[in-house]
Amino acid sequence: MVVLKLLKEKLQKIDRRGYKAYQELTGNYQDPGWQLFIDYVQPDPFANPSRLRVFIPRERFAVKQDWISTYQRRIACEDFFARSVADALKEFGTAGGTGNSGQLTIDAPGQAVLERTCVRARTGGLEIRLSAGLPARGRTVLGRQAETMLCQRLPDVLNKVIDGFSPAALHAQLQLADRQQAIREYLAANDLVAFVANGSVLPRRSGVSDLPVQGKGVVPFEAPPELTATISLPTGEKINGLAIRKGITLIVGGGYHGKSTLLHALERGVYNHVLGDGRDDATAVKIRAEDGRRVARVDISPFISDLPGGKSTRGFYTEDASGSTSQAANIIEALEVGSKLLLIDEDTSATNFMIRDARMQALIHRDKEPITPFVDKAHQLYRQHGVSSVLVIGGAGDYLDIADTVIMMDAFRPRDVTARAREVAASLPARRSNQGGKEFGPISGRIISPRGINASKGRRQRADARGRHVILLGTETIELSAVEQLVDPSQTRALARMLHLIAREMRTSAPLSSVGEKLFQRLDVEGLDTLSPFPGQHPVDMALPRPLELAAAINRLRTLEVE
Repeated sequence: MVVLKLLKEKLQKIDRRGYKAYQELTGNYQDPGWQLFIDYVQPDPFANPSRLRVFIPRERFAVKQDWISTYQRRIACEDFFARSVADALKEFGTAGGTGNSGQLTIDAPGQAVLERTCVRARTGGLEIRLSAGLPARGRTVLGRQAETMLCQRLPDVLNKVIDGFSPAALHAQLQLADRQQAIREYLAANDLVAFVANGSVLPRRSGVSDLPVQGKGVVPFEAPPELTATISLPTGEKINGLAIRKGITLIVGGGYHGKSTLLHALERGVYNHVLGDGRDDATAVKIRAEDGRRVARVDISPFISDLPGGKSTRGFYTEDASGSTSQAANIIEALEVGSKLLLIDEDTSATNFMIRDARMQALIHRDKEPITPFVDKAHQLYRQHGVSSVLVIGGAGDYLDIADTVIMMDAFRPRDVTARAREVAASLPARRSNQGGKEFGPISGRIISPRGINASKGRRQRADARGRHVILLGTETIELSAVEQLVDPSQTRALARMLHLIAREMRTSAPLSSVGEKLFQRLDVEGLDTLSPFPGQHPVDMALPRPLELAAAINRLRTLEVE
């Protein structure tokens, strides 16, 4: 590939000058077969990196219509090229320099296949968006190193991606997207909420890694015959695996046998993946206790009522929720924005929210206990609102009385023990009374005020992310560590920009659910580029979260006002 002659001349001219001389590079550069856009140049080597775009027209590399014929295929196609570029960048090293200078990077995907801003595939061509730390020593331009990075290394990377392109590898990824979509459609048509394919490897390498374990001792997933479903794929193949029906499903078993591992697969299965993982209802939400969070006027009365002093819980408010009140609020907030599947692990739940046994019922009269445990409300929730639950249960045997299906994990192998569980429940009655009443009760939507969402910090606006679990909005910090289905920091960056857009454009009070719905409808039309913090520029490192995570971020904003 011919080097970028004009860019090379500019870099030689500013070599050894002050770092601000790099600003002269802003613009676009044409080369045979591709075009480079330098949209933003960082002010110093320690600032956020510069942003580049490379456009490769169809004359150099044709994006076929079949690759992007559906939403799932387009996202899989763009994901494929993002991974290809990331792999190629690893081969060519860095240009060196102070701080993060000399680094050329792309927003590399993890296990999840998400809609991202780093690659845009259309029939007109392929656009690749990169971050670049322009080389410097201190605050002095290293023009020769920058020339190597942009005029040699970048073309080498593009050559490797395009000339080394494997149609077979892309076809396999597109087929995987088709397969995953077929599984989701099968779930919807057959009253199922989750599916885990046989042969999947569910355990992860560590608590901080989303990669599957490898090597000796790995136990491939194998569904019990009684719970096995066979799904026909678009390719004509058939796939077998565990099918979880609507209703109340318990995952039981001894410690370290894989209960939470299976639930984690279902939790992450709301996204497509590059490898075989759980697939479940796209509205599934992992629910846990979250001590200390703020709760803004949530109707938690189905679970908690008759507080001392006559305090109402129909619009419950607190700056410092307990385990039980936070878990109740987390459930109601998820239901408010449309969740139809709750994923709950006993280990991360408030005990008094999950169960109250016969002895405690006898000791503490119902009039003195405001909490109605989830065991008394789960079936009402399913019967009245069609919301299913999958629960990991290790010690609360009273849940056997309400279970529609019981799966026992035995050394990471699932077994259907529903019949045995019913025998145990009949032979050892719990002797507790159901205190949940006749109905779950209505799910109330809330009206939020634009006054409570403010991105102003003094005279400037702030909407930034810090890793996967923190958003800085105006003067507020939003803590998202308990929002477990955020899987990528790029999603959190997008959430920060979504909140900024809402803060900037929301003029009147509106239902929380409609605020998210309208924003995602807009993103469907305009794309993630509309979230760019820089007018006319293209974001390089955002990924699409779900409406459920947007609602979770809004609910954890301590200035949120509910009317």
